[in-house]
Amino acid sequence: MDKILEGLVSSSHPLPLKRVIVRRVVESAETPLSQAQCRAMFALSTRLVLQGPDPFQRQVGRQVLEAYGRYHRAEFEAFFNRGLVLGLLQRGYGELSNRDPAILDYIQSGLRLIMSCPSVLELFELLQVEALRLVCERPAPPLCARLCQLLSDFPQCLPRGRKLSLAFCQQLVRSIAHFQSQGSREAELRLYVSQVTQVSGLLRSVWKAEPDTLLPSLQELFAIISAADTSFEPSVALASLVQHIPLQMITVLIRSLTTDPNVKDASMTQALCRMIDWLSWPLAQHVETWVIALLKGLAAVQKFTILIDVTLLKIELVFNRLWFPLVRPGALAVLSHMLLSFQHSPEAFHLIVPHVVSLVHFFRRDGLPSSTAFLMQLTELIHCMMYHYSGFPELYEPILEAVKDMPKPTEEKIKMILSQSAWTSQSNSLLSCLSRISGKSETGKTGLINLGNTCYMNSVIQALFMATDFRRRVLSLNLNGCNSLMRKLQHLFAFLAHTQREAYAPRIFFEASRPPWFTPRSQQDCSEYLRFLLDRLHEEEKTLKTLSSAKISAGILNEESQTQEAVHKAQVFAEAPCMGSEERTLIEKMFGGKLKTTICCLNCKSMSQKEEAFTDLSLAFCPPTSLENIGSKCMERSEVKGDYVLQTNTLGTSPAGETPLNHFEVNGGCDTIMNEGTIKDCSTEPNSENTTNSELNKVQDNGDVSQNTLSVTDLLNYFLAPEILSGDNKYYCEKCASLQNAEKTMQIIEEPEYLILTLLRFSYDPKCHIRRKILDNVSLPLVLELPVRSAKSSLAVVSGGWSVGVEISDIGENLAKKLKPSSADEVTCPQLMPYVLSSVVVHSGVSSESGHYYSYARNVTGSGPSDLCHQSTALSLVSPQDKLLTEESPCTVIENELNTEMPREWFLFNDSRVTFTSFQSVQKITSRFPKDTAYVLFYKKQNSTCGFNTSSANGLWLNGDPPLQKDLMDAITKDNKLYLQEQELSARTQALQAASASCSFRPNGFDDNDPPGSCGPTGGGGGGGFSTVGRLVF
Repeated sequence: MDKILEGLVSSSHPLPLKRVIVRRVVESAETPLSQAQCRAMFALSTRLVLQGPDPFQRQVGRQVLEAYGRYHRAEFEAFFNRGLVLGLLQRGYGELSNRDPAILDYIQSGLRLIMSCPSVLELFELLQVEALRLVCERPAPPLCARLCQLLSDFPQCLPRGRKLSLAFCQQLVRSIAHFQSQGSREAELRLYVSQVTQVSGLLRSVWKAEPDTLLPSLQELFAIISAADTSFEPSVALASLVQHIPLQMITVLIRSLTTDPNVKDASMTQALCRMIDWLSWPLAQHVETWVIALLKGLAAVQKFTILIDVTLLKIELVFNRLWFPLVRPGALAVLSHMLLSFQHSPEAFHLIVPHVVSLVHFFRRDGLPSSTAFLMQLTELIHCMMYHYSGFPELYEPILEAVKDMPKPTEEKIKMILSQSAWTSQSNSLLSCLSRISGKSETGKTGLINLGNTCYMNSVIQALFMATDFRRRVLSLNLNGCNSLMRKLQHLFAFLAHTQREAYAPRIFFEASRPPWFTPRSQQDCSEYLRFLLDRLHEEEKTLKTLSSAKISAGILNEESQTQEAVHKAQVFAEAPCMGSEERTLIEKMFGGKLKTTICCLNCKSMSQKEEAFTDLSLAFCPPTSLENIGSKCMERSEVKGDYVLQTNTLGTSPAGETPLNHFEVNGGCDTIMNEGTIKDCSTEPNSENTTNSELNKVQDNGDVSQNTLSVTDLLNYFLAPEILSGDNKYYCEKCASLQNAEKTMQIIEEPEYLILTLLRFSYDPKCHIRRKILDNVSLPLVLELPVRSAKSSLAVVSGGWSVGVEISDIGENLAKKLKPSSADEVTCPQLMPYVLSSVVVHSGVSSESGHYYSYARNVTGSGPSDLCHQSTALSLVSPQDKLLTEESPCTVIENELNTEMPREWFLFNDSRVTFTSFQSVQKITSRFPKDTAYVLFYKKQNSTCGFNTSSANGLWLNGDPPLQKDLMDAITKDNKLYLQEQELSARTQALQAASASCSFRPNGFDDNDPPGSCGPTGGGGGGGFSTVGRLVF
């Protein structure tokens, strides 16, 4: 029969005829045959299966082998023995190599036929050994996949025992590492992927059946991908194993890898780079999860050098994976993490910037819903990075044009994403058991390190930095080559905005800005320091402008090159037009206002006037009786001012002949501020005799403050109220040529952009020879209306216009009751300018010789949190008569707008510690901690029309701030890298010392439970507590 079959399959007869005859041969397998005949049939069918020249002969061989083996099982058992199988596996069959997958096909068919025979157990034992030998020989993907299929169908052939099983898994992992695709066509690639999937599937089965083999297999995997051997590059097919690793093991495995002292940096870098290469594997799942977990784990142990190297090496490869839909989700996840965490330098982001526009256009052309969704995610990521690294318009403008119709994330969302993603972010808590990273707080703000009793400077600098418009103007100045104090302030502001450090040490600025009479490392007055700083900046800029003008004049007479140099230097402080005067310094534009003081002789009615500039107003505390009426306050003012010295910081009197921007007529009245209630207008009923003085000057508070609590409004009222100069304080009238009783009034005739108010809390005690502190609580209105006198103004409410027709004999009575309204054409109307609270510097302590300074602040721009610029402008167009018909005053409307406070809008700056807080905490600070009192207040004008444009000509201001000069950006990038290296060195030192104790820290959060003014050794919270009266200023 075997000769007939052999001659038939090799004959030239038609194929259909051959099939008919073969079918009859197969059917004849049921007939009894001798042992020799069976053996001949088995040998022939084996030869056809393994060496058949065409598919037909190989198919015939399989059919005959299966039929005769089924009906003659005992004979086949004797034929298919250990010797045959071992020979096939070790020597092959004839010319057929033992590494041909057909060998395993034949063995698998034979095992099926003798499964019920006792000899199969012997073959199982043989195959257990041979399977391990095969994988150690690094079989090619087809053979390895065929072996794994056999082992999957017959798990009895898997190596038994922990040692052999573990060795098999490790060697199989190494075999996968040697896999390489044999073709590049789609069909070939699909076959290759299916073969790899077959192999990884077997490993998954083994790991599930024997969990003890998983961890050693993963250790072998890491050893492969971390090897530094450049002659061998592990296959990306290893990515197929990742999906079979339980996600519950991430924390344990990553912690083990990142804290193992035996794992060198070079090995970890190599391993991470190869894991990122796995993103190219099409069917692997969770690769991005493990890559991101390892990146976070390295950040948690502060191995920033590895992160920097890997990011710069692989960021472009990850970005290129976005072109391929199968691997796009994982690639985008890894790209987002790498970019958002790499916040110390724009280097990584700028590597992919040139390729963004083409990818965006590709997504648009694709038109698939999935592509649109990915485009939105990519757009959000790009906006975050351009926000963080603004100042590169030549790079970003094409991108902005490409994504202009895509949704843009809000600034709050961008800040949240960036603050949570940095390597030093405290919210990055993958490894909660590891030591906490010393990085920026969750606020995203940077603290200032106390250099030894320098909290007075730190609190002022943070308040100035949070004055948004001022900060932007400082950062926008072109000060290259200039070593001025303004240049040092710009440097400090740039670091506060962009450093990765939790707190910055302002040593250079402190030495440059410290007043000469300030003793180093001793307590000082923050208000005095603020005045000195602003005056220095102002005078310095005036000097530079004068020198620049002189050089320009000299350059005109010299050659053209000198002219250009002088022009460049003259533009050092050049900036956008504001308030119509380019001659004003930056300090004048931001903080400068004007006061007009008028003294009217009560004998001859002659007047003298003087105008002076100011950068802050120092408000004395008025006696309690002065709250009842302005008249009694006017009578007692001279006595009060004897104890509470009234000050204004002046920048110099206006030059003679200078015409103020707005002309104000002098009227000896009293500017009363009504900022928390209905404002009554006496001008609407000028002849009414029933309008009492108390009605005209009543301050209605809508807050929760008791009636006995002073407010900033009361102090401003007192500051602007008329003062009678009498007794020892009489005025020398030149017209009368003698000392006369006189009335002194002060009026604000030009308002500043930022109104700085200092509360004069320290009075000199002649008995003890110290400056005692007034601990009275003062309520802080969120919205303040400042009366600015303008005779031309008809848009504001009249709060007081009075004649001076009174006699000296009336002085002993209530002066206010004797004052008479002026005629309509003589009324000087104060325009009420709305201001919003921006910062509060708080002094904690009982005297000026001890205590601590800290500050509350928030970002307030010219338009305000609720577009107040537009709001206040619209309100100012309402006539006084119309305002009386409304239920709410302009200030009340604005304050209601602001009462819907944005969450986490306020910040508490306490030296190196920065936390979120709330306006309620600012209001209640003194009631909760009696020795902590508001000292210096910053208010921002809300009808400003000179705010900075956020798309400046010299760059895109994507985050609201102007782009930094290149030298500043380079300095920050260099320091950020240094900081990361410092953190890494510290972490490695601790690891080597096996420091198990974790450092205690005060968690960030709201300050509602502990006094923020506490002074500790680091200048932050904790320490001596509030019962320590004599502690020094930190």
